[in-house]
Amino acid sequence: MNFNSHMDVVVASAVGLVNALTEGERRGRPYRLPDATARAEAATEVLRAVSRRAEITESQVGELTAIARELRVVFEAVAAGDLDAAAEQVNRLLEETQARPRLTRHDGEPWHIHFHGARDGLAAEWAAPCATGLAVVLGGELYDRLGVCTAPHCDRVYVDTSRNGMRRFCSTACQNRVKTAAFRARAQSRP
Repeated sequence: MNFNSHMDVVVASAVGLVNALTEGERRGRPYRLPDATARAEAATEVLRAVSRRAEITESQVGELTAIARELRVVFEAVAAGDLDAAAEQVNRLLEETQARPRLTRHDGEPWHIHFHGARDGLAAEWAAPCATGLAVVLGGELYDRLGVCTAPHCDRVYVDTSRNGMRRFCSTACQNRVKTAAFRARAQSRP
């Protein structure tokens, strides 16, 4: 299940930023933001899927952390069944960034659409394409493919790219954790 090759990568980047740069819970444990150096490294790794030249510095990671918090709102709204709130948040991000399309070819790739913000700076450079990618998803039939992990004590987000659209967990680790707990509960309930 693909939206379009570049949009898939951009939406995956939004997922990666949210999961790396927002506090909460992950795989049954509290997730605290690491220091600026570790966050910059994590953000660089996420964004290199879109641009091999991405290099986030410690001084820039604060902007991306704020963007990640804004993007999280979209996933949480979809998971709660509130498509209107998700769309309002995406529209607000699109308005703030003034995302505009541009055909681009780089790194040996074919022509594809990039969305850049009207302003310069890291926030506009990454918030605009992430918001646009989420807008493409929300504006289509597959909007319910955005989700928040349903495992206890995990709030990491995901995009479901499976054929059947039945994903409920952010990772195999969370899925296995839930299955193991269910197995143990069944075993304890047997005489």
